[in-house]
Amino acid sequence: QVQVVESGGGLVQAGGSLRLSCAASGSFLRITDMGWYRQAPGKQRELVAGISSGGSSNYVDSVKGRFTISRDNAKNTAYLQMNSLKPDDTAVYYCKVVIARILGTRDYWGQGTQVTVSS
Repeated sequence: QVQVVESGGGLVQAGGSLRLSCAASGSFLRITDMGWYRQAPGKQRELVAGISSGGSSNYVDSVKGRFTISRDNAKNTAYLQMNSLKPDDTAVYYCKVVIARILGTRDYWGQGTQVTVSS
């Protein structure tokens, strides 16, 4: 079984920073892609940032220049550094880990961590 656990959410004032962590554990072959998603009340879940096993990253336009995704492959952990936070960033943030299997891949999700940005 694979477990994905996020941490680091909380309440912060606009302009502040938070760092989210996502750790994968269990028995698996290897992790390919890792990604951070968010879902605000009444909205669909959206991809915030993704990073490949080789370190290539991509971001949704609304966070470019403010958020940075990184990963530590030795620790099976991904991070999301969030700076210059805005009230619109308020959401539950979820981590997705893509695990390589003998045939294909499988996605695993964490339980989510709440990020609230006050104005």
